[in-house]
Amino acid sequence: MNYLLAEESTKPSLGEIMKEGLMPQGFDILGVNVSPGVVSAVIVAGFLLLVALIIRIFFIPRFKMVPGKAQAILEKIVEFFHDMATGNSPHRNGFLGAYAFSAGVYIFVGTLFELLGIQIVAGGQVITLPAVMSDLNACIAIAGCSFVTILAGAFLSNRFYGLGQALIDFSLPISMSFRLFGAMLSGLLVGELIYYVKALYFSVALPAIAAVLFTLIDALVQTYVLTTLTTIFYGEKTEPRIKKIKQKKVKA
Repeated sequence: MNYLLAEESTKPSLGEIMKEGLMPQGFDILGVNVSPGVVSAVIVAGFLLLVALIIRIFFIPRFKMVPGKAQAILEKIVEFFHDMATGNSPHRNGFLGAYAFSAGVYIFVGTLFELLGIQIVAGGQVITLPAVMSDLNACIAIAGCSFVTILAGAFLSNRFYGLGQALIDFSLPISMSFRLFGAMLSGLLVGELIYYVKALYFSVALPAIAAVLFTLIDALVQTYVLTTLTTIFYGEKTEPRIKKIKQKKVKA
């Protein structure tokens, strides 16, 4: 009993855990404070680039007319984002499908990354690397990339008129970034609330299963939401402008 009381007293409060989730303690590299989320982002980006290189060199040249299981899965994923791009944006959707695929895969893998529990030693302390989107800067970066894609498509379609129409929605990257960050924060909060329920305190399986399920659902939902919003707004801003034809007045 004394052991349990001592463990309960040393257990961090929910507020401390949420603070750590919002503002994780970084470490110094050459006098620059680096967030653990940046390390996660670099690892995920490097991993995805390596996987893409391996697929391009070893798998794509061996694709067949009758696909196998691996080829069928890859084609279904690519087809999903391609159909999303063409369905929401009938005009100038070639690059949009590629961007939606890249952004979607990055968000999905970057969210699931925290389940690996990778730890690094920096500054004399052991740091568990979080999900990429748990860092607000990463959410702002991916939302900014989506907005730049929309701006570029609007300019190429309707020149400065389209660019001006796209800039009207200047709050779009802000809403996208906070939507991503809020989803990660809510998942952390729900997971910790489950852990803090006294009736479930001694259960190891339930908090672990709940954490995996919430992370997986969050990865799927956020991937779908951001790519859908990006393709919809891109489609609206790249729609060709219909010029009004001035009718000449006929003199009586």
